[in-house]
Amino acid sequence: MSEFVNPFDAAALEAIGPMAALGLGVLALLLVGTLTHSRAARGVVVAASLAFAASLQLDLLAGAPGEVLGGALVADRSSALWGLLFLLATAIAWLFSLDYYEEDRAFLLEHDALLLTTPIGMMLMAGAGDLLTFFVGLELLSVPLYALAAFRRNRPASVEAGLKYFLLGAFAAAFFLYGAALVYTATGTISLVRLRDLGVDSPLALAGTGLMTASVLFKVSAFPFHLWAPDVYQGAPTPVTALMATGSKAAAFAFLLHVTFLLPASAAGTLAVLAIASMAAGNLGALVQTDLKRMLAWSGIAHAGTVLLVVSAALAGDPLADGARDAAIYYMAAYVLTAAGAFGLVAQLEREGDRLPTLDSLRGLSARRPVVAAALVVFMLSLGGIPLTGGFLGKYLVFSANVRADQVGIAVVGVLLSVVALGYYLRVIVAMYMQPAPEGAPTGRASTPPAAVLAAGVCTFGVLLLGVLPGWLLRQL
Repeated sequence: MSEFVNPFDAAALEAIGPMAALGLGVLALLLVGTLTHSRAARGVVVAASLAFAASLQLDLLAGAPGEVLGGALVADRSSALWGLLFLLATAIAWLFSLDYYEEDRAFLLEHDALLLTTPIGMMLMAGAGDLLTFFVGLELLSVPLYALAAFRRNRPASVEAGLKYFLLGAFAAAFFLYGAALVYTATGTISLVRLRDLGVDSPLALAGTGLMTASVLFKVSAFPFHLWAPDVYQGAPTPVTALMATGSKAAAFAFLLHVTFLLPASAAGTLAVLAIASMAAGNLGALVQTDLKRMLAWSGIAHAGTVLLVVSAALAGDPLADGARDAAIYYMAAYVLTAAGAFGLVAQLEREGDRLPTLDSLRGLSARRPVVAAALVVFMLSLGGIPLTGGFLGKYLVFSANVRADQVGIAVVGVLLSVVALGYYLRVIVAMYMQPAPEGAPTGRASTPPAAVLAAGVCTFGVLLLGVLPGWLLRQL
């Protein structure tokens, strides 16, 4: 008779600590909601849960326990850094949401509970030790996002966004499950460690890997699985869009970089083509947009292509150990701060005008809202990869990884497509500072809620800090 081994030892408890803190926070939030209708009390619970989970993630940076729960979960420095990034994206989205909803205030408890659940799924995706753990994390992230996308139930665009996201997300989840089943049939295991040792080289296993890769590419809205993003991003509540565009993509890329060994080296070229196609489609699609939210959605497709170049470099054999992974983490850190800040400011402009901001409505914004305009300038320049911003160094690290992997031509095309992106980012700056305000635009200076000011300030400071003094994050990589 074999001796029972308790999988929940000290190392396992340390690894799942941040997720447990968030789970307890959700339960506490629901309990507080039944006792009081105070928004302040619920806000304290959410803030405390995120802060406690972040402190536990910082502890994991000092000494991660490695594989736990029989290899189902991996807690290392990489997963800890990704976890901090997920918590940051969630916190920013939550801060921007505090004063965003008007007609849906009665359901803010459900909104906050769903929002607080999403980083648990992200952490499971980034730290998955087997395919089943990743799928559980994928659904734990996706299901709350489906509901949050349709949260503004009185607005047809929001309900439509949630329905589209749900239907397409369900197909993507089915692709992943079918692919995982094929891999299991071919190899007899779903453990990533064993799959690395056994190798995935049979036609059946490669077909399964292809289906799983397609599912992940849908999640990051990369070509050719990108067409859902502009409609869903535009229809969903803008703080939710900020989380979908940042944390959700970061979690999918964290897993994709973790399992590059499942893909054959010959797939590097295919991924590079998909990355370039994503950058081209995203940038060309954004060039013709006048709606700021759709423009940022198409821009997100282009940025997904840029990070996909990192995966291609890793497959092609970046000679610098973990160089591709480090480039992806840094790039996504800059992108989370930049895109979340940009979408958050769009949410504030939308809340004040009760309509989606367009390039025309941004005309003369520097005179009406100088601080908001200045922050948007920082975000647009970072998204465009201008020096002294986090976006510049992120792009430099990505293209350097491609050069080291002997993908010089790919890097050159990527740089040229990044230059094309400046065409629509600079249009925003020109509209705010060099064009007169449209007729009927408010002349007074509106006030921005304190929570939004805090979130925008953190994003702006972080973008500039990563561009000017990137030392702390680079030392952690």
